[in-house]
Amino acid sequence: MDSNDTKTPPPTVWPTLAARDARGLMAYLTGVLGFVEVVAYTDDDGVVQHAELAWPTGGGLMMGQQRPGTDERATSSGSFASYVVVPDPAEIDAIAARVREAGAGEIVREPYDTDYGSHDVAVRDPEGNHWQFGTYPGAPRP
Repeated sequence: MDSNDTKTPPPTVWPTLAARDARGLMAYLTGVLGFVEVVAYTDDDGVVQHAELAWPTGGGLMMGQQRPGTDERATSSGSFASYVVVPDPAEIDAIAARVREAGAGEIVREPYDTDYGSHDVAVRDPEGNHWQFGTYPGAPRP
């Protein structure tokens, strides 16, 4: 996004999910896919109650450990899907390479170009969540 763009608002929607293994999924999301851990609040037993992972160019994800009483607050792991904007097309290919190197998760669709000008890759993380990474930032707001 161009810093002079006044039509595209800053991100204020935060997808949420509850992971079966929050620490393991957080390690994958940060080490393989490129998110950055901002904060992780744990209980006395070390269970992640709430964590925030930032996407480097804006927005992020809130998550925690799947546990009794969290079903109504977040999408269950394995049923989550998200589109993540990646401004640099080369980073799409780099994400695919890191997924291959990690030997965890899977590439659902290898990097490809869309008919609307985006360069994308589709990935499933080790818990079964679907991640679409692409260069399409959305249409400018009216």
